[in-house]
Amino acid sequence: MTPTEFRHLVRKNDYQKSTAGICPGFAQANLLVLPKVDAYDFLLFAQRNPKPIPILEVTEVGSRKLSRLGVDTDIAKDFPKYRIYRDGQLINEYLTIENYWREDLVSFLIGCSFSFEDLLIQSGIEIRHITENVNVPMFNTNIPLHPAGKFSGNVVVSMRPIKSSKIATAVSVTNRLPAVHGAPIQIGNPEEIGIFDLTNPDFGDAVTINNDEIPVFWACGVTPQAAVMASKPSFAMTHSPGHMLVTNLSNKELIV
Repeated sequence: MTPTEFRHLVRKNDYQKSTAGICPGFAQANLLVLPKVDAYDFLLFAQRNPKPIPILEVTEVGSRKLSRLGVDTDIAKDFPKYRIYRDGQLINEYLTIENYWREDLVSFLIGCSFSFEDLLIQSGIEIRHITENVNVPMFNTNIPLHPAGKFSGNVVVSMRPIKSSKIATAVSVTNRLPAVHGAPIQIGNPEEIGIFDLTNPDFGDAVTINNDEIPVFWACGVTPQAAVMASKPSFAMTHSPGHMLVTNLSNKELIV
């Protein structure tokens, strides 16, 4: 189906799972919604940390509509699952945030590594979480972000096991897509970035890592949620990790 058709399915709550592998060829986006009073600090924060927080679009204050990523969009309904935070604490998950929308809110749409997975598959690289029909494993790291205003924290990464013979290909393919995190930031040494148990991700699900495979880590768009938990703004809404907006923006438009 087309991205628009898929968003309509989500809008009716008929799809509530991870969006990995959905609508190959089209970019997916993470979400952070903040009050206007915090929006400039976060925009500066993203500018200083473009690898984990590549901004695809920023809305007008109070608007639930997008332009670059798809005209027929509703930010409050078109993600399969959302999270709401108050003072950095996760309150709950929701299928829609329509009832929590306010006129002072600004939405940031952030690039997602799900976007380049179809290109990796075309290059002969298996994407294990798609094969196993689970969410991608995501981990907190010890890599500090450059602070801005009230925002600080550490980078979050997503992990994909890759055969050693295919790692150069994976790096080459993803390096051409900086708007959705680009090349990996760590290969084969999780302890170096503060990850000590690959069977226990902080977000998402564990996946099988075979003997001939190496864990490869990409910067992840869940990083803003970790920053929200660390920085404790009074109110924030996000997607639930792995539950993205499927956009009408073609991956080909992002290749550099």
